Amino acid sequence: MKLQFKLALYNTLTKVAIITLLGILILASINHISTKHIQQRLLQKKSKLILNLSNVEINDLLTKQGTFTDYNLLKEEYIILKEVANTKVPLKQYFITEQKSIEGSNEEYQILIADFIYEGKTYQLELGETRSNISQLEHTISVFTFFILIVAVVLTLIADLAFTQFLLAPLYQIIDKKLNKVNDPINFNYEPVATTTQDFKILDQSISSLMNKIATLFLTEKEFIANVSHELLTPISILNTRLENLLNDEQLTSEGENKIFACLKTLSRLKSIINSLLLISKVENNQYHKKDSISIKETVAEVFEELQHRLMMMDLKMEMNISTDHTFYGNQSLIHTLLMNLISNAIKYNIPSGTINVYSLNSKYGFGLFIEDTGKGMDAEQVQNAFVRFEKFQSEKEDSHGLGLAIARSIAAFHQIELTIESHKGKGTRLKLHFPN
Repeated sequence: MKLQFKLALYNTLTKVAIITLLGILILASINHISTKHIQQRLLQKKSKLILNLSNVEINDLLTKQGTFTDYNLLKEEYIILKEVANTKVPLKQYFITEQKSIEGSNEEYQILIADFIYEGKTYQLELGETRSNISQLEHTISVFTFFILIVAVVLTLIADLAFTQFLLAPLYQIIDKKLNKVNDPINFNYEPVATTTQDFKILDQSISSLMNKIATLFLTEKEFIANVSHELLTPISILNTRLENLLNDEQLTSEGENKIFACLKTLSRLKSIINSLLLISKVENNQYHKKDSISIKETVAEVFEELQHRLMMMDLKMEMNISTDHTFYGNQSLIHTLLMNLISNAIKYNIPSGTINVYSLNSKYGFGLFIEDTGKGMDAEQVQNAFVRFEKFQSEKEDSHGLGLAIARSIAAFHQIELTIESHKGKGTRLKLHFPN
């Protein structure tokens, strides 16, 4: 998940938690405040009733049963007045909450029970008011709070995404401009990305400093490659010439001639290894241009023509089924070397009278070139180490240096081509080159 979405999600969840907590506190407070409000109203009604009370009214209120009960029309309020025996116990006044069934309807009431003395007699007054209004109020506030919560979540998420996108825009510019689009450290753009965030400025400066060191090392490596090319290959060429001249000596014995041939073979092998390593180094250091228009179909045909004699020597059959051509810009000589190495391996490690199948597949994801052989194949460990330099799985092949697939991988990576291997012991090998659209 991107940092932008993580920040927006964190801010949204934090605000949702805060709003939810506040909503719960509001609901709890509403219940408490509403209860206190009803109790205060009941106390005021009690005071007003007692203040305006007279003997005539009390006689009217109290029936022969000694109790008067009255409910209003909607059964939301009621009053009960009854005479109680005189006692020395102090007068009581308290609140209770109680369920009452009135004409088949159950309601919860907040009830004030208060004793008072009027003209020497003790009376008990009970005033009740329904709590249904509190429940309705709590429901209304709950719905409103939930609606506010949903709106707050949506608005917060949109606002946070917009803000984090604005905040992290310089970071994405640094990544894209100074990391993703950098192919050559020597031509690195050291111009700082415009930002007011100090952390991003430090990151920008650190990357520029690192690229400056890499560019210095890159130039040193290029110089080293040039020196190796001159200092190693030149003496090898001189030794090769002198040994060839020695072969022309008439006094040279047969044993000496064999030793010189062995030395020439070793020098040739050493020269081939050095050239292969130099090629890998130059490719990985982007020292080749990619300005050639390359046709895969034509390049495979050229390689097939060059390797025709080797196919005949091993009695191999090579089938080409490239239905649609794929053209792209790259380095023609490197792509030729890439295909040459892969098809040469398919020939070298094949079985006598075997087959090599080169075919293509097109999809919406790109162009795929496959090279299949009927050779001995490799096990899982060998496939995993196939691209490791100097890793040789067929030791009897004297012309193998263990660099063919390493060169192929470097050239493929240089052209943004994905090279993969599928192989099973005794069942052959399939190489896939995936060219992106």
